[in-house]
Amino acid sequence: MIKVEGLTKEFIRKGRDGKAVRKLAVDGLSFEIGRGEIFGLLGPNGAGKTTTIRMLTMQTEKSAGRIFYDGMPLEGNEKAIKEMIGIVPQHINFDNDLSVGYNMELHGRLHHMASADRQQRIAELLRYIELEDTVNMPPRQLSGGMKRRLLIARALIHRPKILFMDEPTVALDPQVRRRIWDLIREMAANGVTVLLTTHYIEEAESLCNRVAIINKGRL
Repeated sequence: MIKVEGLTKEFIRKGRDGKAVRKLAVDGLSFEIGRGEIFGLLGPNGAGKTTTIRMLTMQTEKSAGRIFYDGMPLEGNEKAIKEMIGIVPQHINFDNDLSVGYNMELHGRLHHMASADRQQRIAELLRYIELEDTVNMPPRQLSGGMKRRLLIARALIHRPKILFMDEPTVALDPQVRRRIWDLIREMAANGVTVLLTTHYIEEAESLCNRVAIINKGRL
């Protein structure tokens, strides 16, 4: 489903002396993820996990390497691949001037979903994450766990085949975390491929079919 070969990201910044300083954030990663698999990326802060996800999801340009989705190279197939993927970011990024329903509506429109399909999908997903009663509330009124579940629902609105989740349960209490684990398992059981980053060893052990451990950008 996903194949990565020699993925590399180098940042160039100015040092204190004004000279260019090169930092290798991701250093030649290669791995494959199968359809319907839950694949975990583990490692300390600054290991390159988020940078890897940002390259895989076309938010950051890679310095070198190749990425394939379903056998298609990323280059030249960006639009088709964007239709295949959903992203659950590490940070909450809803528009608090809009209601829960309109946040979902906006995301559906960005994916060019037809109006009837969009409305049906929003209702279906809010029921799925048990937040149908919040449709007219602004996201700021939701608890941390509710916001995390809403991030997942928003990422699923266009029925992606692959879901990227960057620390989906960070700062949540154990009960809410396990509820989100159940959502992730159910998505994988329905054929969605999941790539997640986490700091929690027990989370990776409970959820993942396989894990890759990254440190200083290397596998």
